[in-house]
Amino acid sequence: MKKILSALALFSLTALPAFAAGQHNTAPAPDKKAAATAGNPLLEEMFTLDSAFKEIVSGVALGDGARVHGAVESLHGKSERTTEALHSGKIKPPKNPDKIMEFEKLDGEFHSDLEALASAAGKNDQKMMLSAAKRLLDGCVNCHKTYRK
Repeated sequence: MKKILSALALFSLTALPAFAAGQHNTAPAPDKKAAATAGNPLLEEMFTLDSAFKEIVSGVALGDGARVHGAVESLHGKSERTTEALHSGKIKPPKNPDKIMEFEKLDGEFHSDLEALASAAGKNDQKMMLSAAKRLLDGCVNCHKTYRK
């Protein structure tokens, strides 16, 4: 369990900001974050996910369901804005932009896993929270592998 939580923490600290910034090593400085995400709901969602996932990892490690639930709650409304922007053509994934339906399917599965995590957090079930967090991490990796340049 310690190895899984360590891997989750490491990923959370490095991969999501890099995806959102379109870079490989560092996230933009906080004052540049707003400029980098301005008008792009997908990038806004990625930065929010990065912050939430840090809380989720810590909450799962500590068995703190309230902390995990709060982190999941911070994501409400982000997915809908991203979906709307994708459908309107305002944004496209940087890689495989012609595979929007597959992207939406992955996104739907990811958000279902977030709901499962919220449910486990509501029960303060650390084992279920860990399982859901792992599925979420797998979802992040799969999506980035397919849709991030």
